[in-house]
Amino acid sequence: MKKGALPSPNKPDELAFVALGGVGEIGMNLSLYGYHGRWLMIDCGITFADDTLPGIDIVMPDPSFIAERADELDGLVCTHAHEDHIGAIAHLWRRFRCPVYATPFTAAVLRLKLAEAGLEHELPIHEVPLSGRFSVGQFELELITLTHSIPEPNAVVLRTPYGIVLHTGDWKLDPDPLVGATADEAALKRLGDEGVLAMVCDSTNAMRPGTAGSEGDVRKALIELVGQCRNRVAVACFASNVARLASIAAAAAANDRHAALVGRSLWRMDHAARETGYLQNVAPFLTDEEAAYLPRDKVVLICTGSQGEARAALSRIAEDDHPNIVLEEGDTVIFSSRIIPGNERAIGRIHNRLADLGIEILTEEDHFVHVSGHPAQDELSRMYELVRPRIAVPVHGEARHLMAHAKLAEEHNVSRAIVTRNGEVVKLGPGTPGVVGEVHTGRLVADGKTLLPMGSEALKSRVRMSWNGAVMATVVVDAEGRLKAPPQVTVQGLGENALSLAADLRQKVEEAVKNLPPRERRSDEALHEAVRLAIRRALKSDHGKRPVTDVHVVRI
Repeated sequence: MKKGALPSPNKPDELAFVALGGVGEIGMNLSLYGYHGRWLMIDCGITFADDTLPGIDIVMPDPSFIAERADELDGLVCTHAHEDHIGAIAHLWRRFRCPVYATPFTAAVLRLKLAEAGLEHELPIHEVPLSGRFSVGQFELELITLTHSIPEPNAVVLRTPYGIVLHTGDWKLDPDPLVGATADEAALKRLGDEGVLAMVCDSTNAMRPGTAGSEGDVRKALIELVGQCRNRVAVACFASNVARLASIAAAAAANDRHAALVGRSLWRMDHAARETGYLQNVAPFLTDEEAAYLPRDKVVLICTGSQGEARAALSRIAEDDHPNIVLEEGDTVIFSSRIIPGNERAIGRIHNRLADLGIEILTEEDHFVHVSGHPAQDELSRMYELVRPRIAVPVHGEARHLMAHAKLAEEHNVSRAIVTRNGEVVKLGPGTPGVVGEVHTGRLVADGKTLLPMGSEALKSRVRMSWNGAVMATVVVDAEGRLKAPPQVTVQGLGENALSLAADLRQKVEEAVKNLPPRERRSDEALHEAVRLAIRRALKSDHGKRPVTDVHVVRI
């Protein structure tokens, strides 16, 4: 949505839903509910940048619409502790400064992130118990426990005079989640009996038949698989999947091995889990320094980097750049994770690097080593049978996932399935539901300690430099435009012999200055443009490149 689109007012007699992120995409979840002139935010997450954004690691929704109405925002409720649901809070919270509500595990993870950002004493976190009921401004809320690939995933129930809304967050129906309780289907049925106006629901696996699978089954498979491995075993997984950490530890123990954590985010999750009562039956993990001294057949290394992240532990190990851990021919790496769309190239690179070292690579394509945390079609059907909403709003999915979800919802007697986009204002009630307006939305990127709009000139320039290189030229002239010193030219990212190329360009710059008419040489603007064009034309002719070109004119 382009900035400047007219926002639909938060009408006092309507209940509205607006997504600023997480619709038509997977990640960057930020949802808003408007009622009686007030707003409630649910989740505030990030996604990870790909190699089309040089120097950028994370991307997040642009919250300008709600930041401009911060005095109308009653609070932010976190459904669970995944980065795509809470990762942007530390970056964006100062723009709206509202109270934040979370269950104990999510609060523990968030506090660790806030401490890194220097916000731990500034941002108020209100802990809410599992299955708790509480009020945020005019919103009456209830949490319903579900299952997912992280402890304490919660659906949020919003009760308003215009009807009940169930915002599911991320979920599945796992009969054996290993860590935490099973989904509270009784509460979902009671809610359905009460009457639900709308369900805003996860669509990630709406195209996948069957069920997502159980963590309990993955544990059994990992125990058997690790028993078949010789030498050192490394397992790459999502750090937030606490049940998977416990399963890998169980697989190590069952095969007379010790489990070690290799990666900072793993230790953060381990700390939060133990602080809130999870992993109580799991022995303390070894550090990578301790694991380095163990025989190769006595250790299982749990590593960050399942998505090929360049700075993660597994990437450093594959590049022989880790201070303590080395993998050798005959060792095994198990990728206990799925490939997130967009990460195929990065994961392929690390697979190839490991293969070059003679390391055996096992993935979900080879063995049963991973289950999704999101509902497949049978679980979505069960949710609709329990909740029976009149309106379905598919979220958390790309366009094809949303369409498949909407079709499934209609097959379960939902009166209206609304496929929306980020920035569209969806009226849920009263009366006929549908899209009634638009608000500004967009994306921000974290560039070091600065947030930039996705389309900023700084990013465009960086991308151009990554493709075409850069040239900087300085010319020193007198008042009449005569050169008082040889031009200085610096070349970056253009061929192997930068010094020779710079010398050729200096000659082109001298010729361009000398060939200018005297009147134009007295103009800084004309001199600047003549030098710029001379460099660009020379490089286009000889190298087929159009570099970012910067010219400094110094007149003495």
